[in-house]
Amino acid sequence: MSAKSIYIRFAGTAIIGAAIFCLGLFIKSGIDNIAYRDRNVTVRGLAERQVEADFVTWPITYNVAGDDLMSLYDQVTRYNEVIVNFLTSNGIDKSEIAVNPPDTYNATANQYGSSNFRYKYALNCNITVATTKVDKVRQLLDRQTELLKEGVPYSNSYINYEFRALNDIKPDMIAEATRNAREAAQQFAKDSDSKVGKMKTATQGQFSIEDTSSSTPYTKNIRVVSTIVFYLED
Repeated sequence: MSAKSIYIRFAGTAIIGAAIFCLGLFIKSGIDNIAYRDRNVTVRGLAERQVEADFVTWPITYNVAGDDLMSLYDQVTRYNEVIVNFLTSNGIDKSEIAVNPPDTYNATANQYGSSNFRYKYALNCNITVATTKVDKVRQLLDRQTELLKEGVPYSNSYINYEFRALNDIKPDMIAEATRNAREAAQQFAKDSDSKVGKMKTATQGQFSIEDTSSSTPYTKNIRVVSTIVFYLED
């Protein structure tokens, strides 16, 4: 056998051997990868914030009753002027005040009404403040009895406090929830003699905004929970 033939055979054997070796590496890598991907941990990360409301809707209502609509109109006009003056003289802009038309009840036209109703007409009136001046409204609520001195028989409907700047704090809260989830995964990995790998999937829960308590509706608790799946490594 010539030297050239021996060289060719040797080269061919080396190539086949190298191919088998590489194939073995690929197979091992594939098996390790499958095993690696089968090992994961699902954890939840919580983020919470307490914030002050940045918008308030304050309805001021009152009722008047009588037999003469024109007299009731004059009475409503005076009450409205008193309420609006009380608000504007204490820092509420006119653009933040809505004087709504009264809701009129006509007892004589209501066949299902009570026969004991003393007056022909009853008017339900509402003036609504919608403003970002939450602290100012809270101060005025404490002074609202001043309207009684002017003869206004007011009452408060549900005062609604809102937090509208959620988008401003969302990124930080999501990042915090993710960090907390990774810390939980790291603790699990430590207990199982593993290491936390890359993130496999992540699901962000909805943000919830609730009053911290019934007595402090102007203070809100914001909460979000993220569910994250991490790979585990040896």
